[in-house]
Amino acid sequence: MRKILFVASEGVPFIKTGGLADVVGSLPKCIDKEYYDVRVILPKYTCMKQEFKDMLEYQQHFYMDFHWRNVYVGILKAVYDGITFYFVDNEGYFGGNRPYCDDALYEIEKFAFFSKAALSMLPLIDFRPDLIHCHDWQTGLIPVYLKERFAGDEFFRGIKTVMTIHNLKFQGKWSVKEVREITGLSEYYFAPDKLEAYKDANLLKGGLVFADAITTVSDTYAEEIKTDFYGEGLNGLMNARAHDLRGIVNGIDYEDFNPATDSHIYQNYDARDFRKEKIKNKLKLQEELGLEKNAGTMMIGIVSRLTDQKGFDLIERVMDELCQDNVQIVVLGTGEERYENMFRHFDWKYGNKVSANIYYSEALSHKIYAACDAFLMPSLFEPCGLSQLMSLRYGTVPIVRETGGLKDTVMPYNEYESTGTGFSFTNYNAHEMLQTVRYAEHIYYDKKREWNKIIDRAMAADFSWYTSAAKYQEMYDWLIG
Repeated sequence: MRKILFVASEGVPFIKTGGLADVVGSLPKCIDKEYYDVRVILPKYTCMKQEFKDMLEYQQHFYMDFHWRNVYVGILKAVYDGITFYFVDNEGYFGGNRPYCDDALYEIEKFAFFSKAALSMLPLIDFRPDLIHCHDWQTGLIPVYLKERFAGDEFFRGIKTVMTIHNLKFQGKWSVKEVREITGLSEYYFAPDKLEAYKDANLLKGGLVFADAITTVSDTYAEEIKTDFYGEGLNGLMNARAHDLRGIVNGIDYEDFNPATDSHIYQNYDARDFRKEKIKNKLKLQEELGLEKNAGTMMIGIVSRLTDQKGFDLIERVMDELCQDNVQIVVLGTGEERYENMFRHFDWKYGNKVSANIYYSEALSHKIYAACDAFLMPSLFEPCGLSQLMSLRYGTVPIVRETGGLKDTVMPYNEYESTGTGFSFTNYNAHEMLQTVRYAEHIYYDKKREWNKIIDRAMAADFSWYTSAAKYQEMYDWLIG
């Protein structure tokens, strides 16, 4: 049996701030348990919910040489959904009321400690992986330490590594001098062909240079990051390692996101009866949010972090125009103050048409996926995106910009061939987006049979984790040999 170890800074259900946690919590469950023993290592954050802390069993502890000190490393364990999770315990690093903080240098120290601790604990838990699957910059030092610090130990010899980029924007950068001091790595590792990038140390770059293979979360994003615009300064490296780079689209958990069984929504439905049942969710949500109660009005949903990356500057530019149309807009999320206030303003100005919910609620997000007719994602860049997969699953037609995973997962509607699962636009332009939304409105109001056929195709699309898992397994086998 092949042994695979996932190492990441978050994973559902224990701790989540974004899509990374969904991947780390869901993918291991879908990998074939007959052939692979998959386990996960996460930090033990003190801000985890008590119900999850109560699941953890103390295994043992040891002291590790780190940053000129002898540092405590506790090992805890939990089995959830048939997957074994280990937790690295050190309250000095993983205390506080949220998993990440704004102090970049401290974050680098914290995750350098985590990377070294994750490797150091393996002999103690008696688990020697054939392959370590590292996620994002927080684990970028694992391939480096494996080659540098642990290579002489028979236990670690021959372990392969994969580095997955979830979002290239976040790299773990700081001055070479301080990162050298924290990590204990020699000067040799801080050269332009290793961890150094533009005079700074870069943890993600270290992982990308030393890993045996690199993945990212969609085919299109794997190509985009080789360009100046999307490459975030590492496009040269991405091109140099193009033969080791592949895109594998994320999936979603089809048990958690299932309109037929979802306990969060008002009315369950499936692909057979959505024409009759889905609309009941809209009427209930209109009532709950104080919008005009009208089954015929097209309702557009947005569930997102409110940031530039997600294309909210485009929405801001045409929001007044959009509100003149016969549509309702429901927003859920938090983020940059200008966008939070922008949606609050339009909620005040068009109260019966716009509902701004400037917070996050898992239950309300499910209700929006189930109730809305369309779902808007005009992202500047989107490595994979999960919301469009959820909206397809719930028969809510996505309207997206053709970038990254959005381009790979949403097939644009073609009225002449009656194909497609959503609507898309190419250029990052507010009026091109508005034009696409209005085209969707035209199909919704004037060609209802066509609209329902789009929903049929959307709900038939398969973006479950099992599809993605098969591609990861193929890569693991290729690497392990």
